[in-house]
Amino acid sequence: MIWKPNVTVAAVVEKGGQYLLVEEQTGSGILFNQPAGHLEPGESIIDAAIRETLEETAYTFVPQSVLGIYHWHSHTENITFIRFAFTGSVIDHDPDRALDIGIVRAGWFGVEEIRQMTYCHRSPLVMRCIEDHLAGKHYSLEILTHYD
Repeated sequence: MIWKPNVTVAAVVEKGGQYLLVEEQTGSGILFNQPAGHLEPGESIIDAAIRETLEETAYTFVPQSVLGIYHWHSHTENITFIRFAFTGSVIDHDPDRALDIGIVRAGWFGVEEIRQMTYCHRSPLVMRCIEDHLAGKHYSLEILTHYD
């Protein structure tokens, strides 16, 4: 059997000093995360981030840069994740759009508030991505190539 990590994407969106997070029902209870999810077959990594953000928040996400690529092993689930995190902006919101199953709500949170709730983050990558964003990390979207 060949081991394969789970490829995921995440959108790190900041507006007015607040970050967009989702509150979601998980096997470990209700936890907070960036809009994030798994890459689907045939989908580009960038398109996955746009799709996941829309499905989980009802916001239309426009990626502007790669924040980072993160490797994390969840000991609880015994799963390894490779996360492609993007920064960008949201340009539209559809408040009537139904959110993905399991998403309780999407909301905007200040950095200190997010730091205080690290105990209920989906993974340590939630805070790490915000810290990297605050540090100004960003890389051109051109580093990603998608072939059909």
